[in-house]
Amino acid sequence: MIRKPEECTKDYREQMRGGEGTVEITKFVTPAELNDKGRLFAKITLKPGCSIGYHVHETDSELFYIMSGTAEYNDNGEIKTVSAGDVTICPAKTGHGIANKTNETVELIAVIVYAE
Repeated sequence: MIRKPEECTKDYREQMRGGEGTVEITKFVTPAELNDKGRLFAKITLKPGCSIGYHVHETDSELFYIMSGTAEYNDNGEIKTVSAGDVTICPAKTGHGIANKTNETVELIAVIVYAE
């Protein structure tokens, strides 16, 4: 199966997880296409000033692959700078958030998999 970009669904979330601005999420697959082992495989776009607020993953883990740009990543309470090529890992029972405080767009791939 091949899915073309125009076949992917886009969501726009205002103040996602208590963050700032509008986050664009391009979903590539459905949870069923992940064999119900996860709930997200998507591209997330953070325009300047946009963020996803800090939140804890109780029963799943989330990974980010930073495709472009530079962002501040809240790694379970510790602020770190991430940029293109970096991978972040947020295991179950830990938290994270990400903020674009630059003048350039940040794009990342996000994958959420179930811990159990």
